[in-house]
Amino acid sequence: MFVLELTYTAPIEDVDAVLEAHVAWLDEQYAKGIFLASGRKNPRDGGVILAVAGDRRHIEETAAGDPFVRAGVCAYRITEFVATKTAPGLERYRETLG
Repeated sequence: MFVLELTYTAPIEDVDAVLEAHVAWLDEQYAKGIFLASGRKNPRDGGVILAVAGDRRHIEETAAGDPFVRAGVCAYRITEFVATKTAPGLERYRETLG
């Protein structure tokens, strides 16, 4: 499992100019089963995405396709973790240490 932290690197007006494309890209990732949750940080200086994938390379490639990244308005910090405990609705993503 991965936590993707987005930090805006441009004025909010520039971010908002790409927002519609970013939301469409988010919808694509949800449809593929990669993203589990996402939203803006408060204060609004970026966002957070909870994601699943077979490996980090896939997540890095996915993040690189974000219209925010292509427009140069955000940077990603990707943290991988082993989800050994989950809410009941996320049981299928639960992992064991090995």
